[in-house]
Amino acid sequence: MRARRTLLSAAGLTTAAALLAVGPAAAAGTSAAAGNVLTYGSAAGSAVAVGDVLTSSLSSGTTVAIRTTSGGTTGITCTASQFTATVTGNPAAPGTATESLTAHTFGGCTSNIIGTTGVQSITVEHLPFTTSVASAGALTVTAGSAGVVQTTVKLSTILGTTTCVYTSTGLNGTTSNTDNSITFANQLFSRSSGPITCPASSYFSAKYGPVKDTSQSGSPSVYVN
Repeated sequence: MRARRTLLSAAGLTTAAALLAVGPAAAAGTSAAAGNVLTYGSAAGSAVAVGDVLTSSLSSGTTVAIRTTSGGTTGITCTASQFTATVTGNPAAPGTATESLTAHTFGGCTSNIIGTTGVQSITVEHLPFTTSVASAGALTVTAGSAGVVQTTVKLSTILGTTTCVYTSTGLNGTTSNTDNSITFANQLFSRSSGPITCPASSYFSAKYGPVKDTSQSGSPSVYVN
């Protein structure tokens, strides 16, 4: 699936959403120049160190939506998804932090696509991807060495297993410090291989949060300044 506004980083695409720090510009009254783009504990907290590992699952009460049309109801729904990313750069704010998205997984997926009876798996491929997180709250996931963000979806049908491969050049998301989340909305993936059972396009939407710095004691939430 191709994601501009993603699908699975599989379907995942992805792939959290990587991923991926979180949070828009620093809250009013906080001087962005006083710290780094990524901090943990609070917007005015300690700088996230290069090499720290960030993870996040779906925000409470939300699901992954992979639809055949933008904003539609037909497609795949997943009740579980998680991303893991390693921080590769965290300059002073305002600025742009960078991360390497190393894993993006999906689970509990069902399908209401005509001709399908279930979802066997969604696998995000060609990892790692590069993630950029700007002080303004914009998050971008770009393809790695393979040149594409690729997700393989295996669907169960009355005739057996159908394999659908979707690709995208990248995904765009937004971060929020309110709940330390990352949101992807209607990110487009295009079918690169698979029979007609595989929709020609997939639109990926998901909200991940809170994003946690698992390299720090207690896995504190991550803020974007």
